[in-house]
Amino acid sequence: MKAGSAQVAWVRIGIRRAFTTAAAVMIGGGTSALAAQSSMQLTGDTSLMDGAKLGILVLLAITLAMQGAFVAFFLYLRRRAKRIADVDLDVEWSEVQSSPRRS
Repeated sequence: MKAGSAQVAWVRIGIRRAFTTAAAVMIGGGTSALAAQSSMQLTGDTSLMDGAKLGILVLLAITLAMQGAFVAFFLYLRRRAKRIADVDLDVEWSEVQSSPRRS
């Protein structure tokens, strides 16, 4: 067996182990038990639930503000590029108009 084929064999073994591990986690994972436990904690105390809701709203507000800032920045760049292009066009047009005619 060559050195290159040995590496391929180890890669295949690694891929097989990764898929086996992923399948075992998907089949035997206890995510529903973890979700039930956290939801039971939040339903018992209303102040905890209010805090969680407020935290979600704050995070959403920050996310939307950042997205709005990106949109505003790109609109600013677009307006600035258009303004510069208009000035360049006016300068070029005035140069064409002021150049002497040759016969």
